[in-house]
Amino acid sequence: MNQEQETEPDQQVRDLADVPAIEVISRSAVLLMSAAAEKLGLSGDGTDPRVDLDEARRLISGLAGLITASGEYLGPHAAPLKDGLQSLQRAFREASAVPDEPGKGPGEKYTGPVY
Repeated sequence: MNQEQETEPDQQVRDLADVPAIEVISRSAVLLMSAAAEKLGLSGDGTDPRVDLDEARRLISGLAGLITASGEYLGPHAAPLKDGLQSLQRAFREASAVPDEPGKGPGEKYTGPVY
């Protein structure tokens, strides 16, 4: 192994350490949003066999927890992230054969009911 390969992981750690927390949180939220949208079948024509509402529920709940817990630090990023979360929560309700009661949907224990 040459010296460049040995120092590469150290360089990656240092680079991550230089990234502001808000950027890490925002990127994580966008990744969760994208994954939830895929699991809801929102990226295609609605006939995607990979639609998985159980997985979508988990992703949306994780996203809701992240956004709620870090809301005070999100600044100008808060509104678009919250809007995206609510859109996913509504899309989940529409995709469900038997929609959850208001307040019982994915992430709603963190965000409150979404109608």
